[in-house]
Amino acid sequence: MTSSLLRPRGRTRTGTTGAPGGAVAEGSTAPTRILDWRDPLVAALVRELGAGAVGGSGSAGVVGAVGSAGAAGSADPARQIEFLHRAHTWISGAVRPVYSVQDERPVSEVLRRGRGSCSQRLAVLEAAARAYGVPTRVRGLLVDGSFWYPRFPRLRRIVPDQVLLAWPEFRLASPAGASGAAAAWLTVSELLGGLRPVAAEQGGGFTNAGPETLFEALSRTAIDWDAAPAVCPSTGPGAGPGAGAGAGAGAGAACDLSAYVLTDLGHYASRDELFARHGQTLCGLARLMAEPVLGRRGAA
Repeated sequence: MTSSLLRPRGRTRTGTTGAPGGAVAEGSTAPTRILDWRDPLVAALVRELGAGAVGGSGSAGVVGAVGSAGAAGSADPARQIEFLHRAHTWISGAVRPVYSVQDERPVSEVLRRGRGSCSQRLAVLEAAARAYGVPTRVRGLLVDGSFWYPRFPRLRRIVPDQVLLAWPEFRLASPAGASGAAAAWLTVSELLGGLRPVAAEQGGGFTNAGPETLFEALSRTAIDWDAAPAVCPSTGPGAGPGAGAGAGAGAGAACDLSAYVLTDLGHYASRDELFARHGQTLCGLARLMAEPVLGRRGAA
């Protein structure tokens, strides 16, 4: 049993295609209130990660990227992938996973606290990407609250019935010699779980239980919110005996979580725009009451 009492009121969350109004969500490298990569703390992190990227252009090139919105830290897609994998690894180790419910918290504040939810840590990755010259956008998904039952086995009655998820997408630079057409958008799971052999070799599904969160799982399995051959985890809605058995076995196995998707809200130029239109998962009063506890409770 999940609860609808904690949801924001007066919000109409209906499915759509593309961006609101039928426009195409182009994404951007510009800073936003949430993705505040011009903050000195965020900028310093990007310089550090860029300076250590294998085959990267060094700190000077990244400093230039941080100093100018839209300036690419590297126009080489391979270097951009390497940078974003480094950023994901750093965030996984340095930003402690907690159940914070403040999705609109600026990235700089997440870094200062040294802890954040999956949504907040994805925002850190997005901010780093934008500072490095990689445009980002998000896809809004309403996910069934039962997906989080394994995290809160004794609190199911107060788990929200719908959780608003901002799922990032990235547009890498076009390979050298390619035509003038823009590169395709890649979801964060495609970027981290499907573009490097080391990620595919680790494989395995995601059960949303234990110390590993959705954010960490991205580096070793292809999280998929659309239809795919197998259901993962096997306890998902509609999963029968043996369903999802292949999701946890074999290299690079996809982890299909589409059974949990209630509504696809379409694409938005930024997570700021998504939350401005649809609100956050919890209403303001619920966030105010829950954050002091959940904002410090670690995943276990």
